[in-house]
Amino acid sequence: MTSLPTMPRLPSAPGSVMAAAATATLARMGSCLGRSRQVICNRIQRRGFVSCIDLSHGLTDEQKEFQKVALDFASNEMAPQMAEWDLKEIFPVETMRKAAQLGFGGIYVRPDVGGTGLSRLDTSVIFEALSTGCTSTTAYISIHNMCAWMIDTFGNTEQRQQFCPDLCSMEKFASYCLTEPGSGSDAASLLTGAQRKGDHYILNGSKAFISGAGDTDVYVVMCRTGGKGAKGISCLVVEKGTPGLSFGKKEKKVGWNSQPTRAVIFEDCAVPVANRLGEEGQGFTIAMKGLNGGRINIASCSLGAAHACVRLARDHLRVRKQFGETLSSSQFLQFKLAEMATRLVASRLMVRQAAVALEESRSDAVALCSMAKLFATDECFMICNQALQMHGGYGYLKDYAVQQFVRDIRVHQILEGTNEVMRMIIARSLLTD
Repeated sequence: MTSLPTMPRLPSAPGSVMAAAATATLARMGSCLGRSRQVICNRIQRRGFVSCIDLSHGLTDEQKEFQKVALDFASNEMAPQMAEWDLKEIFPVETMRKAAQLGFGGIYVRPDVGGTGLSRLDTSVIFEALSTGCTSTTAYISIHNMCAWMIDTFGNTEQRQQFCPDLCSMEKFASYCLTEPGSGSDAASLLTGAQRKGDHYILNGSKAFISGAGDTDVYVVMCRTGGKGAKGISCLVVEKGTPGLSFGKKEKKVGWNSQPTRAVIFEDCAVPVANRLGEEGQGFTIAMKGLNGGRINIASCSLGAAHACVRLARDHLRVRKQFGETLSSSQFLQFKLAEMATRLVASRLMVRQAAVALEESRSDAVALCSMAKLFATDECFMICNQALQMHGGYGYLKDYAVQQFVRDIRVHQILEGTNEVMRMIIARSLLTD
């Protein structure tokens, strides 16, 4: 399979999905890309993408181009190494930097600091496509993008210029630090404290379950600078190598093994006041605004895993024989496959609707992001698990990709706010309206 040429980061075009910029950039790619549309359409058709579960339904031509580049990268750069990254617990730095060359390191960061400047819907489309190649790696890329966006959105000019270019190129990697050993869903009760002394904060405490920790370079940390509750929380950017910053052991996880997870520990860690995002007391708001997008991102990763599993299940039913017939002849399994496809498309529509609401800053965006995260991660896990069941004993072997999708997607129902918390947010929205 011939891969596409590297796609440079594209500038944003106000009021559009970068139509003019995308068209001009793609035109410069020459004859190779000039014939790529038909080539890729043929590839997509062979992969089974052109069907009732087609990922590109309803997208603009420019969004389809971004999606094609992401699908090609997932197929050529991620899927062949997915099992090895999982088995050997490899953090695929160089592959992610290749993704950054395509503009995937700061997808919704502004172009003046190296970002691609795409919309939330564009971002969802890209993460879904990448996740068909390796869900674990894509999920980390989504967290990295969330951190870069937080600095871009809430940082001042100096902070944006200092951190964002290296994050967008993935020369440096970022981690989001909110959860603590004693405060998971009740994030506003966090205890990590930062006491101001002159032009520094002295940071003490620890964070738990931090994706990338120990291997990443920039830590976006929520800490307590004031009294109890959400209004006493601020946001600091802590750089690796800062005295007093250390890490716990690498956690052994069921899935998400292509990204390390460790505790982040602060012991009299002196962080410049210049590294505070926003004002004192604004940290919890910053954290929650980041998570609204993070929920769309992780739901999109779930879509990619489920899409891959529907295809894997379909292909297995076509070739596996029992009782003298292929499994595809069983009406029971036909119905199961139909249900999986229906759940996938319904989930995709909900995620994309929420992405548009978030982009437009609508009043219902928080509830819709929570609905999308709840529904898509639950339904997509069900899809992947059913695909494994359809594989029978083979699905439980690590030679078959379906089991890795099941393991990698399970945690999506827990992180970025558990699905129980999503129900609380949705109910609160309805009852206070």
